[in-house]
Amino acid sequence: MSFNINEMFSVAGKTAIVTGGSRGIGKMIAQGFVENGVKTYITARKAEACEATAAELSVGGVCIALPADISTTSGRNQFVEAIKQRESKIDILVNNAGAAWGASFEDYPDDGYDKVMDINVRAVFMLTRDLLPLLTKDASTENPSRVINIGSIDGLRVSSTDNFAYGASKAAVHFLTRNLAVRLARKGLTVNAIAPGPFESKMMAHTLAQFQDRIEKENPMGRIGSPRDMAGLALFLASSAATYMTGQVIALDGGRHLGSA
Repeated sequence: MSFNINEMFSVAGKTAIVTGGSRGIGKMIAQGFVENGVKTYITARKAEACEATAAELSVGGVCIALPADISTTSGRNQFVEAIKQRESKIDILVNNAGAAWGASFEDYPDDGYDKVMDINVRAVFMLTRDLLPLLTKDASTENPSRVINIGSIDGLRVSSTDNFAYGASKAAVHFLTRNLAVRLARKGLTVNAIAPGPFESKMMAHTLAQFQDRIEKENPMGRIGSPRDMAGLALFLASSAATYMTGQVIALDGGRHLGSA
């Protein structure tokens, strides 16, 4: 037996879906896939932004926009049918689409809480379920398909900001990851989660604009995450090197969830 690094870490020839792929963390992962030979579908609620990102990333490979609101049953059904018309199997599903809502405990609105839970938790479960036939086709325990859920370090520790639904939703994503990993392993799927700390994204823009210096000072590694950091971990989880890894929640935060510098 030999261990060729190019073969172990290659993802070329695979087909992937990245939800929320038009910007932020989703775009970072999609770019990493596209530039390394993965046919990548991205979806987002705003069609114009989704199509613009697909056109941008297609310079480096194959990126296809399928705009949809996967937080709704009708939007999710529309997206799944569109994928089924184009592909007979999917190798990688990245459940990245997410939302946050900040408000004090006393004033936290019902609709804000429901929106965060619907997008961050319900959509992850339902979309994975609906795409299961495509994910399991030709998959095996030796050559599994991959589900990569995007959680957050706010699901590992209590945030200092009033993001009650967000932290709870990401903790739910982490546990759902472990649950699905056990249930779906024999079907030929690995299910892992990335729990990012601060990265440049629309969701983090307001916080970084006010507190980036403090956030970087408190981080053990002295900086926020880069696109290369995010793409690198996603590529590893999608590669042959990670075929025996499942049910893991991997913090990608420079050590911040462990404590401040």
